[in-house]
Amino acid sequence: MTATVPVNVESEIFYPSADGQPVAETYDHLYALLTTLEVLKQYLANRQATVLANQFLYYAQGFPKLRVAPDVMVIFDVAPGGRDNYKIWEEGQVPTVIFEMTSFGTKGQDEIFKKTLYEQLGVKEYWLFDPKGEWVEQQLRGYRLRGEIYEPIQDGRSEPLQLRLVVEGRLIGFYQEDTGEKLLIPGELVQALRQEVLARQQAEELVEQERQRAQQERQRAEQERQRAEQAELQIEQLKARLRSLNVDPDTIE
Repeated sequence: MTATVPVNVESEIFYPSADGQPVAETYDHLYALLTTLEVLKQYLANRQATVLANQFLYYAQGFPKLRVAPDVMVIFDVAPGGRDNYKIWEEGQVPTVIFEMTSFGTKGQDEIFKKTLYEQLGVKEYWLFDPKGEWVEQQLRGYRLRGEIYEPIQDGRSEPLQLRLVVEGRLIGFYQEDTGEKLLIPGELVQALRQEVLARQQAEELVEQERQRAQQERQRAEQERQRAEQAELQIEQLKARLRSLNVDPDTIE
């Protein structure tokens, strides 16, 4: 199926970037949205990709009312960075992965209208995350495009992102498939940074302690050398005095 409806027109057509509606239904939905956005932005920072959140996705040129605002969408093979809105016909790429932070109030739209739309557009993966556990079993449900039809994701993996998804309270936990390493959310990054700074400070303190111990050892060695030299000098002085008294110092035990 075609993903866009191109029209040879209308430089005057206006495509809004906002509708005055709240970003998310509740704090839990907003927090899940923002952490997912930030985690995936950091993960794809060095890739030719962008991650957008709660911004209009226009899919039919010339029809500004034909739009949807995915909570989080990942688009590959486009210039990195943010946009005020996303027009498929201008960018040349359909979003690869879309996340919706769903609730009982948005169930019909998320599970029927958006699922059908994303399927028709060719979005490779569509994930529904229910932070409050209002209607999605085990809070997380994914669909993967096979041909032109969505099939339920059974393995908890995002193939395009090469990540394993795990429900962690009211957030999605993301883990790299190749290393098993977790992609840290901002709060965890701050904590990890603090631990890294603390570990570096402790390491620097140990190095300084070792330097001081080594310096003390060198000072003790130098003091021992000076004492040995002083004792040797005293012995030589004593021998010289004995000789001045016509006493052979070698005969003295």
